[in-house]
Parts: sequence; C-alpha cells; structure tokens
Amino acid sequence: MIRSLSGRFFVLTLIFIMMTELLLFIPSVARYRESYLLSRLERAQIASLALLADDMISQGLELELLKNAGVFNVVLRRDAARELVLSSAFTGMISATYDLQSPALLELIRDAAWRFIDTEDRIIRVIGAPLREAGMMIEVTTATAPLRAAMIDYGLRILALSVFIAAITAALLFASIRVILVKPIWRVVANMQRYAQAPEDMRNLIRPSATVTELRQAEESLESLQNQLTGALRQKQRLSQLGEAVAKVSHDLRNILTTAQLFADRLEVSQDPTVQRMAPKLVKSIARAVSLTESTLAFGKAEEPAPHLRLISLADLVADVVESEQLWTADGSVEFVKKVPV
Repeated sequence: MIRSLSGRFFVLTLIFIMMTELLLFIPSVARYRESYLLSRLERAQIASLALLADDMISQGLELELLKNAGVFNVVLRRDAARELVLSSAFTGMISATYDLQSPALLELIRDAAWRFIDTEDRIIRVIGAPLREAGMMIEVTTATAPLRAAMIDYGLRILALSVFIAAITAALLFASIRVILVKPIWRVVANMQRYAQAPEDMRNLIRPSATVTELRQAEESLESLQNQLTGALRQKQRLSQLGEAVAKVSHDLRNILTTAQLFADRLEVSQDPTVQRMAPKLVKSIARAVSLTESTLAFGKAEEPAPHLRLISLADLVADVVESEQLWTADGSVEFVKKVPV
C-alpha cells in the first residue's frame, strides 16, 4: 500500500497535517498556560472577597480559600498601596515573576516552552489585572507542578485530537485520490495490457473518458499512438499477405520459365541464321526472368544473401542492349551508334 500513489498521498497528508498541527500546538499551549494562570488570579480574587466582606476569618477558612484558588498568597493593590489579603506558609524562593496584564505572544510561547522543559516544582509570582476593576492589580504566588501537569494533559488531548483529524482527513483524501486519479490510471494500465495481447484488434483501442485534464491528455496521446501502431501492424499484415501471393505467383512463373528455357536451349542447335541470332538473346532473357523470380522468392528470407557492390563493364552492357534492339530492326532502317569508352 505504501508504494501505491494513494498510499503515499495518505502518508504525506498525515505528515503535513501533523506539521501544521505542531505549528498551531505551540501557541495553543501558550494560550492555555495564560488562561490557567488567569483563572488562578480570578479564583484568588474571589477568595479575597470573603476577607474584604469580613475582616475576621479563621485561619482554617483562609487556608481553605487559598487551596481552592490553587495559590499560596494573594496581594491586592488598591489606592497605590499593596495589601496582603490572604497568605499561607510555603517553602522555597520565588523563581520567576510573570506579568499577564499585557503579555506578548512570543513571550507566552517562550515561557510555556520553558515550563515544559523545566520538570522541577518551583514557586512563581503571577501579576494580573483584577476583574470588574476591583483594585489596580492582583498578585499571587503558586506552584509550577500543577501548571505543568495541566499543560501536559492539555497537550496530550490536543495531540489526540490532531491525530484523529489527520487520520480522518488523510482517509478522505485517500478515498478521493483513488476515485479521481488512481482508478483512471488503473483503467489505462488495464487497457495497455489488453492492447499488448492483441495490438491489431481495433476493439482494444483506448477510448478517452477521464475528467482530469492531465489524464485526458495522456489517454488521447495513448489513443493516437495505438492508432498509429495498429495501422502499421495492419499494413505489415497486408504486405505479408501480398508477399505470400507474389511468392506463389513467382513459384508458378519460375516453373513456366524453366520450361521455356528448355525449349530455348533446343533453339540454339537450329541451323536457321535468324534463329541462331535470336536464340542466345532469348536464352539470356529467359535466364534473367528465372533469376528474377528466384530473387523474388528469396526476398525476406533469412538465407537471402546480403547485397554487395561490384564493377561491371559499361561497354559490354551497352553492346548487349544494342544487339538486342538490332534483332527487331534487321531491315537496317535504324542505325545504332555506340560511343562508350572501353
């Protein structure tokens, strides 16, 4: 399957979609981290409302509020003064401070990437703007381990969703490619195989029917090639049949000329002067006819000798032709002049 055209489209689609999802995954996780921290700020602000409503709350209730908010302490800035609203004891130093009032995307991506890399649980300070203008600023401290665990969980869910979307998209593309492209190619291949078995049969010629422009052009080119090849094969077949007919005629003609040659040989012993003059020419003519028929029979056979060049005497050839013509003008009405250098 992987070597087929549709299979490779399937794999490439998976790869490209996963690459695209990866480009979207990084900023998506960064935004999720921002939302997570903002939700901690919101919970912390809601928890601080209990203290603002009642200045005296028990320590147990304060710890419960901080636990539900997922922070260690809450600081509100109102009227240019910082006020520690809720607090609890925690060990360790604050390793970093993040201001979420107007963060840049690249800054969020950098911080999210670092949180994935750093596996140690650290204490961080988060600063943000309070909701409903409840002060100038809210500040909390929280641990990074729950944040990192939430980011990993979110990333795995995004990854699973991306794989599912990629698989569905690739499957749809796989089916589409098979219907639109692969099946027409298979039809062309099947036609070529069928045509190869009987190229002289006109019924095996392809009939262009593809709707894709490139495939249509390929089918039309193949149809033109098949038409030319079939025409050439049919012409060859007709020439072969004609050659067989000529061979049969030549065979019969050779037998007739052989009989005529036997009679011409008898004429050479005649005492008639005219016959003695004409007999050699007649014998030569019949011999040439016999040689021609034998050459015709041998044409195209494997044992046919290869042609070769040789020198002949032009004067002898002209003399032979003149002598033959003089037989028909024995009354002397025509004068022949030979001007051939010897």
